[in-house]
Amino acid sequence: MARIVDLTLPIYHGAPTMPLDPKCAVIVHHTIESMKYNITQLVISTHHGTHLDAPYHFFCDGITVDKLDLHKCVGDAHVLDLTRVPPRYSLKPRDLEPFESRINPDSRIMLRTDWWRRFPRKEYFSDGPMISPELARWLAKKRIAMLGLETPGVHPIEWEKVHKILLGAEIVVVEGLAYLNRIKKENVFFVAAPLKLKGRDGSPIRAMAIEDIQSYR
Repeated sequence: MARIVDLTLPIYHGAPTMPLDPKCAVIVHHTIESMKYNITQLVISTHHGTHLDAPYHFFCDGITVDKLDLHKCVGDAHVLDLTRVPPRYSLKPRDLEPFESRINPDSRIMLRTDWWRRFPRKEYFSDGPMISPELARWLAKKRIAMLGLETPGVHPIEWEKVHKILLGAEIVVVEGLAYLNRIKKENVFFVAAPLKLKGRDGSPIRAMAIEDIQSYR
């Protein structure tokens, strides 16, 4: 039987965000008592919580989230165990070389660091393992389709450079993943479908891994 693992952080009123990002608001608009049904107003950043980045996030002429090739967001993916890396560690190509046979053109890879456990503490947003520019260039040369991270961003300081390398290579960047420790297999079927936000830069997602996907086929 197929097993679904939810890889998504919760969205709730006042959930913490990157310091300069829009704040999250989940507001009751009507209730059963007021209108005979419950309905909620949601105010949220396109990069809140578990989300993905489209190239338009850093390039005015880049692909927008509604135009993404969904094959990059949905399909077979590899989970790479990097739980040994400490906080503030700058990941280099040498750290992924042991997994190089699984990092190929059009690969979807997720880096398990267990950093999601720090959410929602302040250090979650500043002290996580980082994607170095060197690693970003290495992954761009590999022409992978998607990079999934348990950190809320790629790098707390060199975020512009790293984003531009990855998104310039049209790699979909998924940030804010959680619960990768619950995945039992190295290879899974991954789903990270974005909202179809016309002309925009990214989207919150409900990310999930499906083990033994053959049960659905």
